[in-house]
Amino acid sequence: MATKAWEGVLDYPLPGRTAKPRSRGITFLSLKGLGLRGTADLIEAAGDYIDRVKLAFGTTLLYDEAFLREQIRLFREANIEVNPGGTCGEIALHQERYPEFLARARELGFTTIEVSDGTIFMDDAIRERSIKGVLDAGMSAVTEVGKKDPELTLAIPEVIRQIERDLRFGASHVTIEARASAKNIGMFDASGKVKADDVEQVVSAVDPCHLIWEAPTAEGQEFFIKRFGPNVNLGNIAPTDIISVEGLRRGLRGDTFRMVVYQPEDLERMLEADGQVAPH
Repeated sequence: MATKAWEGVLDYPLPGRTAKPRSRGITFLSLKGLGLRGTADLIEAAGDYIDRVKLAFGTTLLYDEAFLREQIRLFREANIEVNPGGTCGEIALHQERYPEFLARARELGFTTIEVSDGTIFMDDAIRERSIKGVLDAGMSAVTEVGKKDPELTLAIPEVIRQIERDLRFGASHVTIEARASAKNIGMFDASGKVKADDVEQVVSAVDPCHLIWEAPTAEGQEFFIKRFGPNVNLGNIAPTDIISVEGLRRGLRGDTFRMVVYQPEDLERMLEADGQVAPH
């Protein structure tokens, strides 16, 4: 990692941030429609803070082969893992071409495959074959738990069961679905707030080091960093938010810097003064 501009003068207020290659504190980026010059700019500005890029949903089916190969190459040269969106795999399963999909993905240069059933329905046997197929093809398997339709929201016991199942089948990490809206999906309620009780139920059963919380909004990012610290795994981050998220992780924004500056009772008094909480 290159010398940072303020190195030796200013320290990060929140210490302990892991460095690449990371197994904890992963940030994965959800990307769509970025050209090669934009990709190079993104890597130059924020490559140290990106662990994996997901080329979102089925967008890679729209790209010219030469373009896609070059974009993958740029990320891999920056030590950034890259995978097609989970919808690609779902399309392959629906069209009964999953082995061909995996072979082509590896040949194109992908290093990771996301196994998901956000739209299709997948029983445990198909899930196991899908994950093992990825591993047998020489790529890493990550999975996603949750449906994209709010009407099909999973109960927390089923979320836990699916997480434990996927880890048992060989997934390195399991992502909790949130979509870009972060409303009424996964760990988020209809107003976009994190359902803290649901989060606590999940982590009471599963080691959070194996989980990636999709957190596309600043409110969600702040919640998970405050709850689990700077090395929580976060996903579905927009490219324009990478630096902002890393700033939150290191206490470079007021939202997390004040965790260092103030004691809990001071923060409560400040909130009372601002009228954000009811006085005692």
